[in-house]
Amino acid sequence: LTDLSPRLYRSKLALVQQEPTLFPDTIRENIKAGIDFEADEEAVADDSVVEAACRAANAWDFVSSLPQGLNTPCGHGGSQLSGGQRQRIAIARALVRNPVVILLDEATSALDTESEKVVQKGLLEAAGTGNRITIAVAHRLSTIRDADKICVFYDGRIVETGTHDELIEQGGMYKKMCEAQSLD
Repeated sequence: LTDLSPRLYRSKLALVQQEPTLFPDTIRENIKAGIDFEADEEAVADDSVVEAACRAANAWDFVSSLPQGLNTPCGHGGSQLSGGQRQRIAIARALVRNPVVILLDEATSALDTESEKVVQKGLLEAAGTGNRITIAVAHRLSTIRDADKICVFYDGRIVETGTHDELIEQGGMYKKMCEAQSLD
């Protein structure tokens, strides 16, 4: 990593945090902020690209229902939107960049269960297009249940790895956490 150009590194990575940062601009501009035009001279940011990212993030239904649609101001820090709406805009901003790696840091924690399922489906479909790695940090285990590989951390170390079914079968810490969350 020390030999990589920070600009190149950042162009390949998208981060969606638990508390996303939105700019006091429109929804369209907040999503387009995910595109690095200097790194990708062929990048296109027309509304069809923005809409596709919104659909993948389960944001299009609410965005298109707003009187100003993509032109709706987000307000300072996204204050004009709910927590779940801000999260979906942040996910759309990550997806519009088409990164090689998406890091989701509790990214679906502000979503209700139904929205979380739709967003997960969109992220799974997006991950299936090309070579993309999605790393999800989650305490709500339903978020990572279908992951190809789950790593359980304890005290800063990986203590278990495997699929959901493999980890349940092992009967270790992951299984106990699933039982505590009533996740079978």
